[in-house]
Amino acid sequence: MTKVIDGKAFAANVRAQVAAHVARLREEQGIQPGLAVVLVGEDPASQVYVRNKHASTIEVGMASFEHRLSADTREADLLALIAALNADPKVHGILVQLPLPKHLNSDLVINAIDPAKDVDGFHISNVGLLGTGQKSMVPCTPLGCLMMLRDHHGSLAGLNAVVVGRSNIVGKPMAQLLLGDSCTVTIAHSRTKDLAEVCKRADILVAAVGRPEMITGDMVKPGATVIDVGINRIERDGKAKLVGDVHYESAAKVAGAITPVPGGVGPMTIACLLANTLTACCRANSLPEPEGLTA
Repeated sequence: MTKVIDGKAFAANVRAQVAAHVARLREEQGIQPGLAVVLVGEDPASQVYVRNKHASTIEVGMASFEHRLSADTREADLLALIAALNADPKVHGILVQLPLPKHLNSDLVINAIDPAKDVDGFHISNVGLLGTGQKSMVPCTPLGCLMMLRDHHGSLAGLNAVVVGRSNIVGKPMAQLLLGDSCTVTIAHSRTKDLAEVCKRADILVAAVGRPEMITGDMVKPGATVIDVGINRIERDGKAKLVGDVHYESAAKVAGAITPVPGGVGPMTIACLLANTLTACCRANSLPEPEGLTA
């Protein structure tokens, strides 16, 4: 019988572990991890994300620093704010909510963040460290996927993994993390020849291509673990619906384990943001890192 990997429950457990560690830090060391989130403009989806991040940060006992800037904020002013947050010892993690307004250079802004406080793991230094197998801040969504895979499989060594998608945010770092756990990794994408055959060789299939229900059951190896990172809004039977990059009904009949959409990978992203903030705080204070919450 196919196991449905419950991302909501897994994320709740991660948040509980973070909260317990934060409580010990505050009680034993007098240290409170702090997360600063910067929102530029009034993008509705971004406002929801920032609101959820603030609530989750407070819930686990961390300090939350919100900075909401107008859509016409000058790049120099945004960079000055980031410099101030870099220098603030109460701030251990900095997140600039993407996308930014078009007049702002996202790469310049992200790379202005202190790499040690880059809890999104997007800074070029962290990308390079991850790619060379060194200690880094790891992007939240791939980290969450890795945690769920380790929990389900135990050791990932020797398993064939296929990542469908090559984005800097999910596909590429996901492949690096799987390599780090000794998988044999293939990166595929929408232009891969014989994509179905490539996918059918995977013991672990991670779909992060951004196309609704692109991966169907006939592309899944029997017994494989399917991690669906996609979240797409579609119209079906006159109603709006959220679906992943995997056609869930057909894939679930074949897979050994699968994440649903919604309720799979999504909840892990904020949970891992909190875990990364805790890790950054521990590193900044030369304290042991939280077990099971890092790559």
